[in-house]
Amino acid sequence: MKVLITAGPTHEPIDPVRFVGNRSSGKMGIAIAEEFAKRGFEVTLVKGPTGLNATNPNILQINVETAAQMYATCAQYFTLNDVIVFAAAVADYTPKHPSAVKIKKKENEFSIEMVKTTDIAAELGKLKRKGQVIVGFALETDNEMENARSKLAAKNLDFIVLNSVNDAGAAFQYDTNKVTIIDNSGNVTKFELKPKTEVAADIADYVFKIMEGNK
Repeated sequence: MKVLITAGPTHEPIDPVRFVGNRSSGKMGIAIAEEFAKRGFEVTLVKGPTGLNATNPNILQINVETAAQMYATCAQYFTLNDVIVFAAAVADYTPKHPSAVKIKKKENEFSIEMVKTTDIAAELGKLKRKGQVIVGFALETDNEMENARSKLAAKNLDFIVLNSVNDAGAAFQYDTNKVTIIDNSGNVTKFELKPKTEVAADIADYVFKIMEGNK
């Protein structure tokens, strides 16, 4: 069995030294990659800019920087995999005209024109084949369940992993996470705060549950 996993942030360049990004460490996605590798899957990990790496030698790690690069790489590997886990925190917008040289400090105000990036999960979800399991993530600050359910439907996911920046010890940078899994049958499973390695095992277990149901 083969699994494609995304992890970490993307960095969208403003100029050669500055970028638009987020606080994702990649810890959750890497933990998921390690868990599936431990269970015997052939793992491809597409990882945005982060100082962390998977340690299992059987994980193929592909490093990318931008949302466009992550999309292109995922599109290349998507149809080859039985399971896809979109755990990366991909930038929603990217500078329209990044400067080729460092922008100098001149004016009191500075504006950047931004354009939408490709929604990787939504676009590739259109290509989903029978038996393929697709998992997404939703990091929310408000209207959490509503937003997660909307993403679940729009991106053709089997289930979505919801976590909130409002939960202490969860979301970016932490070694722990507190998640709720919502599947496309309407089932909601809430988990307590636990190490991301254990969250990864919960996610893998749910993937196996979906795969058994698809038989």
